[in-house]
Amino acid sequence: MAGALEAVFVFLFKFPPYLFRRGELALAPAFPPGVLIAAGAAAFLVLLLALRGVRTPTPLRDRLILGGLRVVVYLILAGCLLRPVLLLSRAVPQRNVLGILLDDSRSMRLADQGGATRLDAVRRVFGDSAGSLSGRLADRFILRYFRFAADAAPIARAASLRGAGTRTDLASALEVARQELAGVPLAGLVLVTDGADNAGADLTPPLLALAARQIPVYTVGVGQERFARDLAIERVVLPGSALAGAGVLAEVMLRVRGLGGKRVTLTAEDEGRIVVQREVSLPESGDVVWTRLRLPPLPQGARRLTFRVTPLPGEAVNENNEQSTVLRVRPGPERILYLEGEPRPEFAFVRRAVAGDSALQLVALLRSAKGKFLRLGVGDSLELAGGFPARREDLFRYRALVLGSVEASFFTADQLRMISDFVSRRGGGLIALGGRAALSEGGFAGTPLADVLPVSLTRVEAGNDPAAVELAVHTTAAGRLHPVLQLGPTETAGSRWDSMPPLTSVNRVGPLKPGATALLVGRPTAGGSAEVPVLAVQRYGRGSAALLGVQDTWLWRMNAVIPLADRTPETFWRQLIRWALDGVPKRIEITASPSRVGPGEPVVLRARVADENFLDVNDAVVTSRVIAPSGREVDVPLQWSMREDGAYEGRFVAEEAGMYTVQAEARRGRDTTRAVPAALLADDRGADVEQAELHAPLLRRIAGETGGRYYPLTDAARLADDVVYTESGVTTRESRDLWDMPAVFLALLALLGADWGYRRWRGLA
Repeated sequence: MAGALEAVFVFLFKFPPYLFRRGELALAPAFPPGVLIAAGAAAFLVLLLALRGVRTPTPLRDRLILGGLRVVVYLILAGCLLRPVLLLSRAVPQRNVLGILLDDSRSMRLADQGGATRLDAVRRVFGDSAGSLSGRLADRFILRYFRFAADAAPIARAASLRGAGTRTDLASALEVARQELAGVPLAGLVLVTDGADNAGADLTPPLLALAARQIPVYTVGVGQERFARDLAIERVVLPGSALAGAGVLAEVMLRVRGLGGKRVTLTAEDEGRIVVQREVSLPESGDVVWTRLRLPPLPQGARRLTFRVTPLPGEAVNENNEQSTVLRVRPGPERILYLEGEPRPEFAFVRRAVAGDSALQLVALLRSAKGKFLRLGVGDSLELAGGFPARREDLFRYRALVLGSVEASFFTADQLRMISDFVSRRGGGLIALGGRAALSEGGFAGTPLADVLPVSLTRVEAGNDPAAVELAVHTTAAGRLHPVLQLGPTETAGSRWDSMPPLTSVNRVGPLKPGATALLVGRPTAGGSAEVPVLAVQRYGRGSAALLGVQDTWLWRMNAVIPLADRTPETFWRQLIRWALDGVPKRIEITASPSRVGPGEPVVLRARVADENFLDVNDAVVTSRVIAPSGREVDVPLQWSMREDGAYEGRFVAEEAGMYTVQAEARRGRDTTRAVPAALLADDRGADVEQAELHAPLLRRIAGETGGRYYPLTDAARLADDVVYTESGVTTRESRDLWDMPAVFLALLALLGADWGYRRWRGLA
C-alpha cells in the first residue's frame, strides 16, 4: 500500500516525498521581476473586463463563481512564471565514502527469503557482481564495509559474512562506523539488518551524534516482520540473585504466531536437570502469553537455567523455543534487625517462623522496660548494647529492618532520618508491623518514616486508645501473582489465603500512595464494605518497604481450624523477609553486561562502590578477576566511568564457552571490600534468534532520527538513487523544476473544465 501511494505521489509531483523532505523550496523566475509585475497587472485588467461581460439574471453569484475560478487559474499561471524549484544537495561522484554495515549475527541464517537464508539474500543484493546494488553504489561512492554482531569491524566485501554472532548491538555498530570514518567525507551509512537489537545499549547517543553531523542512516530490513506459524520464548524474567533455601519465581513470555489453541509443555532445567514442567494453553487471540514457574530451591553458586517449550509442526524457527540464563544463588545468612517495643505473641511467632531458615539471621531487639532491652541473635556482646543503632554505619550493616509496636518518640530525630536513608540510600528492605504503638497510633505521621511507608498516615490525638477491628483477609489480583504469597509451583495463590482465619488491627491505615501495591486487603467482619490494606508494598529510592497493618498473624498458626502440618504462616513470614532482602546491595556490586554472550564476544564489567554510609566513592582502586570455565584467571582493572558517581567499568573477551565467575575487590586506603561474585554464561545458541522477526519500527526510527530512509530488502534497489542526495560529505547544489509537474497541468485542466461546465449549466456559453 505504501509503495502504491508513493507511486501516485511521484506521478503527480515528479519526485518522491523523501526528496521534498530533504530539499528546500525556492523561486527561480524566468523573467525579471518588473516584467512579471506588468504581466500580472495586465492579466488582472483582462480578468475585470471579462467579468463585466457576464449578463445573467443573478449577476453577482455568477460573477463571483466564474471570477474565482479564473483568479485561481491566473494565480497558478503566475506561480509557474515564478518558476518554483526544489533545491537539493547532491554528493559529488567518487568524492565521498558510503559506509555499509551488514548484520553478521545468527538470526541472519534463518531461511525465510523464499527458501534462501537472510544472509544469502544480503550477499545477493550487496555482492560484488556488476548488476548488484553494491555495483551501482560503487559507481558513485567509495564503499567501506563493516560486519557487526556483538561488536563491529571492517571487512573487504559482503562475501565474508558468516552469520556467527550471538548478539546484535546496533548502537555499537553505528558508533564504530562513525568513529572509523570520522576523517573522511562521509555521505551516509547503510544499515542492513533484521533489527534484532538485544544488547540493551541505548541507541540515542549514536543517533544524536550522527544527526549532529547530518549523516543520514539508510536502513534496509531483512526478513519477515511476522511469521505465519511460530512459537518463541521471547523473554525470561528472573531476580538478579536468589537467597539459598527458597524457591524462585520465573516469568516466561511466549510469543505466539498462528498457533492459538494448542497446548505445549514448558520446561525449566537446572544444569540439564528438569526441575519444573508445566502445560501451557496458547491463547486463541493475542500474540503474547506470560507464564510463571516457581522453581524449587537450587544449590548455591552460579546456576545455568534453561527454559524450553515444545516445538510444534510447521514452526518458522525452532531455535527460539529455548532460552538459557544465569542465576546466582547466594549462600547467606543475611542479617535482619527486628525491633519490638513490647513483649507480645507476634514477636515470638516471627522468630520461630524464620528460625529454621539457615539463610536468614534474625537479630532481635526487644524493649523489656524503659531503657532495658533483650538482645537475641547478636554476633557479639557489643552488638546493640546501647539499644537501637545511633550511627548510620551500624544500622547499614543490616540488610533489612522489621519495626514492631514501638512509638515514634522512642527514636531520635536523627534515627528516624537514618531509617528513611536505610531504605532510600542504603537500599535496604523495611517491614512495618501493626500494633497499638505503631504507625499513626505511634505518632509516626509527619516523620521521615511516614514518607517511606506505602500508605498514608494521619495524626491521632494522644490518649485516644485504638479499638481492635477484626478483618477477613483476602488477596488482591496483584497479590495472587506476588512471590510473597506464592505457595505452589504455579503463579496462583488460590483460595488458601482467602480461607485463612480473620486477623485484628488496631491501626487506622490511610489510602495507598501512588506507586504502592496492595497484596492483602481486609474487610471488617462486623459489617461495612470499606476494605483496608493489610499487606502493601512499594519501592522507595534504592530499597523497598512493606506495611503489614495487623497485630496477630500468629492466629494463622494457633487457630483451631489450621492443621498442625500446615506451614502456610511460616512460609508467609520467610517469603516476606526474603522479599525484603531481594536486591539489597552490598558496598561493592559487580555485574557482567550482558550476562550471556557468545564465545569471542566482548563483555563490560561494571562495579558500583560505596563507603560504609553507602555514599558513592570515586577514588577507590577496583580490580576484578574473571575465572574462565577452564579455571584460567584473568585480572581486569576497572576505571571510574566519570558518567556516574561510584561506577567503575572494564572490558574483557569471553573466549571460552561455559560459565564464568566474576569477582571484584575495592581498596580505599586501609579499607578493602569484596563483592559477591557474579556469573556470566558464554554459549553459541544465539540470543538474537529468540527475537527473529524483522523489527521494522526500530529501523524506521533510526532512519527517521538521522534524516535517512527505511527500505525492505526487496525495495533496496531504490537506495542507489536516493542516497546521492545528502548534506554530508563533498556535495554540490542542484535545482529541479516544479512548475511542470503533472499536478499543475491537471489542476489547470480541472479549473478550465469547471469554468466551461458552469457556463453551460447557466446558459452563458
